[in-house]
Amino acid sequence: MRGLACVLMFQTHCYDSWLSPAARQSKFFMYSQLGGTFPAPLFLFLAGISFALVTEKLWKKNLPPARIARTTIRRGAEILGFGLLFRLQEYLIAWGWAPRSDLLRVDILNTIGISMMLMGVVCWLVLSTRAQAHMRSALVVASAATAALISLLTPPLWTTWRPDWLPWPLESYINGVHNLRVPQPWLFPIFPWTAFAFAGLAVGFVLQSPWAHERENAIFLLLGASGLMFVGFSRWLDAQPRQLYAVYDYWHTSPNFFLIRVGMLLMILAACYAWCRWGAAQWGFSPLIQLGQASLLVYWVHIEFVYGRFSILPKHSVDLRTASFGLLTIFVAMLVLAIVRTRLKGRGAELMAWIRSPARA
Repeated sequence: MRGLACVLMFQTHCYDSWLSPAARQSKFFMYSQLGGTFPAPLFLFLAGISFALVTEKLWKKNLPPARIARTTIRRGAEILGFGLLFRLQEYLIAWGWAPRSDLLRVDILNTIGISMMLMGVVCWLVLSTRAQAHMRSALVVASAATAALISLLTPPLWTTWRPDWLPWPLESYINGVHNLRVPQPWLFPIFPWTAFAFAGLAVGFVLQSPWAHERENAIFLLLGASGLMFVGFSRWLDAQPRQLYAVYDYWHTSPNFFLIRVGMLLMILAACYAWCRWGAAQWGFSPLIQLGQASLLVYWVHIEFVYGRFSILPKHSVDLRTASFGLLTIFVAMLVLAIVRTRLKGRGAELMAWIRSPARA
């Protein structure tokens, strides 16, 4: 799924950065940008699933809840640090024309890091208070409930309940206001984006249950069917004549839109499982899997060659054919980078194992 998110991210960013105003009026561009609504939810959803796997592993080692929390929250703080470092890098590369406020922009890495820290707190609370026999069920319920709560609180925190008494760098983490006085839909504040991580956390704990391990094919089929039901239920809710909120913005803050995207994430998860289980991923080398293994690196690097000063094509000035060729170039270059990174990492692990081997002692 991370590989798919990377590909969707490449096409969204490339066309957005390079296409001329005339080319951006085409239906192709409009439909291509629909894919841009998935990379961020996918990355956050997968961060939640990965977080559940790590927490489960530490829990099975009988580590105390406080130590599990320290380990997982520390990792979230590291990702947040990477996000802040990335913003600093972008500012230094764009020195002279980038505003200082860019240093405090709430980007996707910042949100992933904060999501992991919040998930660590929720898991610590559950692990500290629940009986061992019902621990996993409690974790699933707490994760799903937190996702729902974040989604339900998003509309008022963007409108009628805005914490505008906070300095804008802090308020921006709540609703993405930045320094522009109104929330910006192109940023990644806690509300609603961390809800996708908690949805992934709930799914991750479900997948780790003994029942799911014994019925692997059935559980993914069930998740896909649940996703389809979520989509239908979301459309039904949106069609109701009465709405819960004073200001209803379906495409940015609505819990109905959150629900439909979670449903589609579940269907994508089921499709990816089928692809890996019975599809072309069984044939050998998979570019999507390779990109997924180096998703943070390719995200970091491709931004500079698409949006940054080192863009391989002039911004907002090329036709669809040229931009598509640039997209192919970015895809191949990032795939090569991911392969090199994976091989160097493997050789580094082999070298450390050789250094630590008893024969060297």
